[in-house]
Amino acid sequence: MSAEEATGTGHAACHHGEILQGVFLDERGRRRAGLVTLPLAGLGTRAEFVRRPGAEDVTVVPADRTKALRAATYAMAECAMHCQEPLCGGELRLTGDIPVGLGMGSSSSDVIAAVRAVADAFGVRLAPEAVARLAVRAERASDPLMLDGRPLLFAQREGRVLEELGAALPPAVVVGCALGGGRPVDTLALPAHGYDDEDVRAYERLRDVLRSAVATADPVLLGHVATESARRSQRVLPHEEFGELTAIAGRVGAVGVQVAHSGNVAGLLFDPAAPDLRGRLRRCSQALTATGIPVTYTFATNPHGATLPDRPRPPSPSTSSPTSEEPLHGRAHRGSDRPPRPDTCRRPAHLPAL
Repeated sequence: MSAEEATGTGHAACHHGEILQGVFLDERGRRRAGLVTLPLAGLGTRAEFVRRPGAEDVTVVPADRTKALRAATYAMAECAMHCQEPLCGGELRLTGDIPVGLGMGSSSSDVIAAVRAVADAFGVRLAPEAVARLAVRAERASDPLMLDGRPLLFAQREGRVLEELGAALPPAVVVGCALGGGRPVDTLALPAHGYDDEDVRAYERLRDVLRSAVATADPVLLGHVATESARRSQRVLPHEEFGELTAIAGRVGAVGVQVAHSGNVAGLLFDPAAPDLRGRLRRCSQALTATGIPVTYTFATNPHGATLPDRPRPPSPSTSSPTSEEPLHGRAHRGSDRPPRPDTCRRPAHLPAL
């Protein structure tokens, strides 16, 4: 490597679909599309960017990650201007393990990791607001993965926070599953859906309930919001299994269901303080399997403060992961707004069972 070349790294996590998504009123009473995602620890995208002075082209591997490539070029222009350096070429490499097309934020994770890697190669630390702006420019709408994982109502098409709901989502255990046979969903092919005054009132009511859920750490209220939001989303992306999913939730004592609004990933939410939680989770997995719905991840909304009974362990990756000492962000991102998470260097096209 020549003295002028520099390598930067970046990392971004994913999510497990949305708790709430719809149309809301901003601080000036204007309608804004917004969402609250359900964080999922352990999966993510890792990016490495190599600046190549004297070159003109910017390339990406894998070659189909065009949104991340756009984000990298936008980030290069911003960082070069910040550092008062000329534009140059470079190579972006992405690795990760987020299933694609299932509503888990795989493209946003790619984009945010790419922006962080480019900034790191320039030695620049971009604020989360700047990362959000670049992400929306690159992919038209972005999930709030550049933020710190707190529950936020986020305007995905504008890249800004509409409301900070609190410090953490209520405690809950989620049994994840894959609807539609785990098939990817082409979000660009989804029909446009208009919202009327009744929709706005309904989503504002759910927003109020979610505020209360966060303020009181109430998983029952969280489950109510997730279920009602998922029910309303069936108008845009209907799932044949939705009725069965809610029926199973009632039989096994779940507090609600959660469904990605632009994909096939879903989950049943449980109160971690419920009697016989282990039995409830077991019966849930058995009921889902019996109906042909694959069970995937079991995780907690607060992974650092919850113990999962009989939690399945992920299989060992077939290629080596970074050691615990290796930072997932480069030097410009140390102490970043989002903590490092485990990463592997494969990105399956299907939803793996953990």
